[in-house]
Amino acid sequence: MATRRDFLHMMAGTALAGLPLVGRTAQEPEPPPDIFDAQMLDLEFWVKPRTISVIRPQSGEKARLLYWKDGDIIDSAYQELCHLLRDVNGKETAPIDPKLFETLWGAQAFVQRFGIESPLEILSGYRTPASNKRLIEQGIPAARQSLHMSGRAADIRIPNLNAEVLGSLVQSFRQGGVGFYYREGPRGGWIHADTGLQRTWKG
Repeated sequence: MATRRDFLHMMAGTALAGLPLVGRTAQEPEPPPDIFDAQMLDLEFWVKPRTISVIRPQSGEKARLLYWKDGDIIDSAYQELCHLLRDVNGKETAPIDPKLFETLWGAQAFVQRFGIESPLEILSGYRTPASNKRLIEQGIPAARQSLHMSGRAADIRIPNLNAEVLGSLVQSFRQGGVGFYYREGPRGGWIHADTGLQRTWKG
């Protein structure tokens, strides 16, 4: 199993230029195999109780919720998570695909194995059609048939974790699409994760 030192070493390498993995030079270290391949996780990882820590920078809300235990979703926690992923601008809440929460929790729980305890930042969750249209009109990346509008997508980041690392991890869950959005600055980029078709893109 990869060590935390291996993981942090790999993170430093990918953070140098925000380049995709195919752009690595021969001198850069390759990540340990289980860093990007969540399929190598054992069954125990998936059957343990699921507690997720999230923060919504746009509204300042924070929560740490046990939302799944013994094979069942805890409804009160699920409802609170749906509220946290609401359309903050449109002020509307909608049901969120439970498979999306599985992916979000899995990514956070996976990196916690390496000592990264940061909350998951939700930059965008559910969007009303009107909110989605406004983003397009403003030139902000948003698909006309965005899965955000059906509660099946979220734009996320984990502080101090390179977007490429997070996106590659989420991609290995094979639960849907992953978009990589690289940005300069102290906050870095983010990724889009959804429960639609398996595909990747860069924005």
